[in-house]
Amino acid sequence: MAFPSPASPLPLDQILPGDCRQVLGNLPEKSIDLVFADPPYNLQLQQQLYRPNNTRVDAVNDAWDQFSGFAEYDAFTRSWLEASRRVMKDNASLWVIGTYHNIYRIGAILQDLGFWILNDIAWVKDNPMPNFRGVRFTNAHETLIWAVKSKAARYTFNYQSMKAINEGLQMRSDWRLPICSGPERARVNGQKAHSTQKPIALLYRVIMAASHPDDVVLDPFFGTGTTGAVARLLGRHWIGVEQEEKYITLAQERIAQVQPAPLESLELPRRTHRKREERLRFAALVETGLLRPGQTLYFKGDRAQPALILANGHLRAGDFTGSIHQTALHLSGAPSNGWECWSVEDESGELVSIDSIRQRLNHAKPSENTKQA
Repeated sequence: MAFPSPASPLPLDQILPGDCRQVLGNLPEKSIDLVFADPPYNLQLQQQLYRPNNTRVDAVNDAWDQFSGFAEYDAFTRSWLEASRRVMKDNASLWVIGTYHNIYRIGAILQDLGFWILNDIAWVKDNPMPNFRGVRFTNAHETLIWAVKSKAARYTFNYQSMKAINEGLQMRSDWRLPICSGPERARVNGQKAHSTQKPIALLYRVIMAASHPDDVVLDPFFGTGTTGAVARLLGRHWIGVEQEEKYITLAQERIAQVQPAPLESLELPRRTHRKREERLRFAALVETGLLRPGQTLYFKGDRAQPALILANGHLRAGDFTGSIHQTALHLSGAPSNGWECWSVEDESGELVSIDSIRQRLNHAKPSENTKQA
């Protein structure tokens, strides 16, 4: 799938090696539509962490997360935020993620630089790492700040699309999403390639919420390329900046394997429906990559009755667009449980029920965490 290129000298769909504080100076001013940043958290670890059974915790102790103190970290933060602000269009938005170690410092610096904060989002983890010493509450979430360059910015927010993903309910600022684990986790020789890799579902929501197809998404701390992978899937251009060569290679390989969704599957809905019919949202299968935009579902195993999966978790069957349940009702003329009606082809070409795929998500029990307490 070839995307039309914006009329700018941007290095689209490329990873730029180096420190983002310097690299971003080579990009044109006001050329980026959306920035997602996952900077070092400055976790300030003083020693190894151990579980009660004396096994060592696989904590974040990478060199890129080492700072001499708050002053150095604040200077680093101000520098990359200034560089990002310069390349953002006037109506662009910025998302930055962090924990209590750094997110409040980042928020203050954002406001000092003139950014206007729209929301903070709590990414709630189902299975956070325990506080092994039992001296604090378990850290069960990370925080995202969504900000724009000024209060007057006419930023993108695909409100209706977010409602569709949330089965017709207004999406809240607490997102309960799975951590990055299993086959999604990039590994080298069986070991985690990156200690803080973010889940696809998290970037899916950010990019769906705050950009349009053909927009340019910048990630100044690219890591193993989750931002680029999701941007490619959803028909956005991307630019990544990364200073670790080992991550660049992994990200390039990972993104090359992504099949972009057809453009017709990326259209946003005009209407949504408020009724929540199932506890598990069908869109969760799309967000987590078990199904993907552009795939075809078949109604009651009949290949003559196909429906296209849209990026917001709705289906399109002919001229009708709606949830799995609404589309089943449209085709059958009677109330139907969409989970029982729709099938998808597996790798061998056999039809499998989406309900069986839902069970895989329900029964998944990840065992890793992206950040330590």
